[in-house]
Amino acid sequence: MPNIKQIAEAAGVSVTTVSRVLNGHPYVSSAKRAAVEDAVRRLNYSRNMNAVHLIKGITQTIGVILPNINHYYFARIMEGMAQQALKCNYQLMLCQTDYRPNVERKVLEMLRNKQMDGLIICSRALSLNEIETYAAYGPIALCERVSGRNLSSVYIDHYASFQTAIRHLWEQGRRRIAFTISRRNSPSSRSRLQAYADTLAALGGQAREDWVLDGCLDWEDGAALVDRLLAMNERPDALLITGDQVAAGFILTARLRGLEVPNDFAVIGFDNQPISGLLGITTIDNRLSEIGERAFSIVHAQIADGGGTPVSEELGFRFIERSSV
Repeated sequence: MPNIKQIAEAAGVSVTTVSRVLNGHPYVSSAKRAAVEDAVRRLNYSRNMNAVHLIKGITQTIGVILPNINHYYFARIMEGMAQQALKCNYQLMLCQTDYRPNVERKVLEMLRNKQMDGLIICSRALSLNEIETYAAYGPIALCERVSGRNLSSVYIDHYASFQTAIRHLWEQGRRRIAFTISRRNSPSSRSRLQAYADTLAALGGQAREDWVLDGCLDWEDGAALVDRLLAMNERPDALLITGDQVAAGFILTARLRGLEVPNDFAVIGFDNQPISGLLGITTIDNRLSEIGERAFSIVHAQIADGGGTPVSEELGFRFIERSSV
């Protein structure tokens, strides 16, 4: 296999120029870059990336822990990360975990073994205490509020967003308010549960346990909500549905059953997915793509700086009024 010196001779440039082209250095003329790239193709040169990583001490890879890849919520976060990764000439290693602690530990071990330079955790099953023990091996950022730890975070205030939604429903005359969650023990769900209880109590209403509807993640769960509500002796007149796909499934199925939104049920969704605009769903924009962008940028900057102080960054949410309330 040809070496860098032979590439330089074939291209008529210096070894330094070849090295700069191979490493993506910006300060190389277009003519010399083209000559090097042509020589690489003609000589069928391929780099030993393991050797490059050993020399540089970096892999140019950031790992991403996420429970599943095909859900819109995580896809939007990934979109933001991927855009930044392209700009920085970095790769993302997607690690789907299905909230299995042992799988998450395997990814953390990959960070410890220098198979990636840093790690972003979109959602997790492991405790922060366990995750923090790995921060010595590379920067870690989470897409949730974290403070007082050697971990960075990018997040929105789920308590405040839920509070805003409940107050809006109350102002519209809705008093029997229910809400859905996908995973009851997640940090965001715990914040929303607290906001549900606190806000309704402050308004003179009632937070009811039988109106906290768990396990709602996708279209089918939203469709199944219709029968769950119709089977209740006392039904809510408003729903906060944490996910616009779930909200869309509910609204479309309700219409097929002769129910009207918002007359029979007012609906507020979350995430500001494209379907919410098409169906006129009032929703909360969680700025998911921006969370992904910022999480990547924070980890990338800490890799470049060789560490640094953890960053905790809150992004403001947007309440978007449409016709479902």
